[in-house]
Amino acid sequence: MNAEFDIDNNDDEELLALVSRHAGSVRRVLVAYSGGLDSSVLLHLMTRWREAGPSREVRAVYIHHGLSLHADEWARHCRQRCDAWRVPFAVLPVQVDAREHGLEGAARGARYQALNQHLQDDETLLTAQHLDDQSETFLLALKRGSGPAGLSAMAARGALGRHTLLRPLLEVSRRRLESYARRQRLSWIEDESNQDDRFDRNFLRLRILPALKRRWPHFPAAVARSAQLCAEQEQLLDELLSESLQALCEADGALRIDGLLPFSAVRRAALLRRWLAAGGARMPSRDQLQRLWDEVAESRRDAEPLLQLGDRQIRRFRRCLYLLPSMRSLRGLVLDWPRLDRSLVLPDGLGSLSWADEGIALRAPANDERVTVRFTAQGMINVVGRRHGRPLKKLWQELGVPPWLRDRTPLLFYNEQPIAALGRFITREGQAQDARPVWFVRWRP
Repeated sequence: MNAEFDIDNNDDEELLALVSRHAGSVRRVLVAYSGGLDSSVLLHLMTRWREAGPSREVRAVYIHHGLSLHADEWARHCRQRCDAWRVPFAVLPVQVDAREHGLEGAARGARYQALNQHLQDDETLLTAQHLDDQSETFLLALKRGSGPAGLSAMAARGALGRHTLLRPLLEVSRRRLESYARRQRLSWIEDESNQDDRFDRNFLRLRILPALKRRWPHFPAAVARSAQLCAEQEQLLDELLSESLQALCEADGALRIDGLLPFSAVRRAALLRRWLAAGGARMPSRDQLQRLWDEVAESRRDAEPLLQLGDRQIRRFRRCLYLLPSMRSLRGLVLDWPRLDRSLVLPDGLGSLSWADEGIALRAPANDERVTVRFTAQGMINVVGRRHGRPLKKLWQELGVPPWLRDRTPLLFYNEQPIAALGRFITREGQAQDARPVWFVRWRP
């Protein structure tokens, strides 16, 4: 990362050249536009970038958090500016739930989720974080006790879902952005919440960074260099550990515990972090990472351990770790299927069942048999191809069904009789026979 440009020796054309260099061969961009100074400068620069290439397109979007009484007014300001600059504009309302991650974290999460959903297939997202923002992010990571990954702060180029995210102003100080805005006679809004130092980022911006910059004027540039060095160290570790991680992973992404045993605790932790990152999980604290190893990987053999990490679960099965979305048990649920000519929608995203011309062949239910779908069964179950009955728990173990799928696998019942575990087995009572009508059931997960 380059040091901050000297304000007295560089004109506005260098800022335009900077954002153009970051944009590279990009042709369509979406600017996250709040109406504040930073995003106003970025959007103005991108309108100038647009004029330099006939195939370039710029859109802007305002995220309406509903947290300020002035939010509607700010949205109108943004729309007026976009109309004046001939930029297509949209307002995206979001709901902010501060219960889990606090107001700042929840607002940021809601904002990026909305932006990701609004982006078109071939668009690149541009956000207006600058050099001073980078210092704040670095210090917040330092406050949390983060390692090199967290201290890498923000990258000029990243990803949001399957889209590219660019931060082209990350080398530029807020002072320089304000100078540009005044020379270009831009108007912008001031969010009153930015003066509330109860929020950690505002506290750093209002109380800490001004004192640091008075003492050490080049502090933001020095922080940016440190963040870049941390990012380079992380990249080097990624390259050095990628082969080991690939060798430890099964085809389904599960991580083999026994393969981690020979490694030192430091190397094992680094591999676990990269496995979690590859699965899109929130980075764990050191304590959470130790709990993952002690309470999940090394728990007793007959345990079914689980560690909740944000919206993900880490579970163990047959000496492998699995990173899974949060799932609820469906054990006590009974679904009636009264109209067999219609599909039955299963809960919790499990898909649907339907009768078809092909699929799993079963004997058709008799007229007096009630058809239901359940997710557990009592007593002995006689499976086709097996001489003796087994309890359902034993069948799941023999079939190698992971614990988290055992009470989420649809079981078809006629009255109180188990007929089939869809995708797993058919019982003798459900077996298709030549002398009786045959039906086919299809499960679309």
